[in-house]
Order: sequence, then structure tokens, then C-alpha cells
Amino acid sequence: MPNWGGGAKCGACEKTVYHAEEIQCNGRSFHKSCFLCMACRKALDSTTVAAHESEIYCKTCYGRKYGPKGVGFGQGAGCLIKPQGSPKPARPSTPTNASKFAKKMVDVDKCPRCGKSVYAAEKIMGGGKPWHKSCFRCAICGKSLESTNVTDKDGELYCKVCYAKNFGPKGIGFGGLTQVEKKECE
Repeated sequence: MPNWGGGAKCGACEKTVYHAEEIQCNGRSFHKSCFLCMACRKALDSTTVAAHESEIYCKTCYGRKYGPKGVGFGQGAGCLIKPQGSPKPARPSTPTNASKFAKKMVDVDKCPRCGKSVYAAEKIMGGGKPWHKSCFRCAICGKSLESTNVTDKDGELYCKVCYAKNFGPKGIGFGGLTQVEKKECE
């Protein structure tokens, strides 16, 4: 059917998209208000969009759906999100005559890095443990971590680069230093 009197059709709502409100992605046009992640409905822009065939996602949802799986890849032990269907941890029991303040203090977790209390507003889960946002850094290089670049080993957090250099396979082609680079460092 010919397209009379307007622009292209929106890839999300199939209505006409006029030039003033058009965003293009993978050869398709979208209204600014329709340029949303298909999973979480978060607004997208050119820096946050990840396209898969005719679907558009934010980079986080795209990684969850189409990215690599396993430990250190946003799934498994290094994952920051709680797997679906996993049971909630049992809450410690408190005496019935305890004050409200004492009950709240029982539920506060300790950060493995600094040993201080981690409250809900500042809590990030990594390696199955609660961390302060400021303590959620690579143990080797100190780089801030997030769900896409965190790995854990023996209760400590590492960025993928430091983890690969220190615990990954060794030799040429595995990210370690070559013999020439080792001589230059000496």
C-alpha cells in the first residue's frame, strides 16, 4: 500500500513518523516516545541502544538476553542480580521484646572489603555478598565495577581484565605479556 502524506512507519507502533520526531536505528524509523527498550521499557538513545534483528534493547537487557552466559558474564557467581525463582534468605530471628532499633540492627549486612555496615540505600550485591558502592572495586587495579565487568574469586572482586591476567590461561594469545613485552618491562 502506498505511503501517502507522511514519513516512514514507526518500528514500534506502526504509525507515521514525521521527520521532526524521527529517530533511526538499523534502517528503521521510530517516534522519540516509542524508542524504548523492548524488555524494560527504558528510554533509549544512540549511546544506550543495542539492536537485534528487528528488536531494540538497552545494553543491559540486550546483554542478559543475547550476551555470553556463565560466571563472570553477568550470570552465575559474579552476577549482581538475584536469579529468578531463588529462595529469599532466612531472616535472623530476634527476641519478641527487642526494640525496633535492635531489630533493624540485626538485619544490617557487613561489607567484605571494609567490614562496616551496608544499608539498603548503598548496597550492591556481588559474589553473593553485600558491598558498599564505594567498595565495589577491583581488588587489583581499583577500577569501579558493575554487573557487566565483575568477576569474583575466593570472595574477592576483580574486573575481567585483572581476573584474566591473574587467574586466566597463560601464554601467547591469552592476554598475558609476550616475551618481548616482559623484556621491555624489566
